[in-house]
Amino acid sequence: MARGKIQIRRIENSTNRQVTYSKRRNGLFKKANELTVLCDAEVSLIMVSSSGKVHEYISPSTTTKQLLDQYRKTLGIDIWSSHYEAMQEHLKKLKEVNMNLRRQIRQRVGDCLNDLSFDELRGLQEEVEAAVAVIRQRKVRMISNKIDTTKKKVKSQADINMSLHELYARDGIHYE
Repeated sequence: MARGKIQIRRIENSTNRQVTYSKRRNGLFKKANELTVLCDAEVSLIMVSSSGKVHEYISPSTTTKQLLDQYRKTLGIDIWSSHYEAMQEHLKKLKEVNMNLRRQIRQRVGDCLNDLSFDELRGLQEEVEAAVAVIRQRKVRMISNKIDTTKKKVKSQADINMSLHELYARDGIHYE
């Protein structure tokens, strides 16, 4: 029985799409294996599904890195050095950020102030005063909460004491 020709477009039903992906992926891997065996070719397939799952096929006689290196040499592209250079540039920026943050910390504790201009010193003073205000606000809030909690505990103890006093008075028990 001959198969009907299908129109190549996105499958809307997600279940049918996943089944089709799985079957066609397995078919591609089978063909890649056949190429490897029949033609002594080195084949690498890397597929990423819509759910983000990675599937790969690599000829048994090689590794993905070896094939990528061979591809790079054939095209004259050095993909590793450009990646390395990008990482080095990123590292350089992170070191600069780190150095600036360390300098700011030292300035906030009173070190390294000699290199600052008058305006920078005034700005630093304003930042420190704003930070002190926030800290003071937080401290006052904490003290206020502790006072409220203590008042509630004292009131609770007073209520318990009053209840006991009334209970003893009702039962005719005298205490001192």
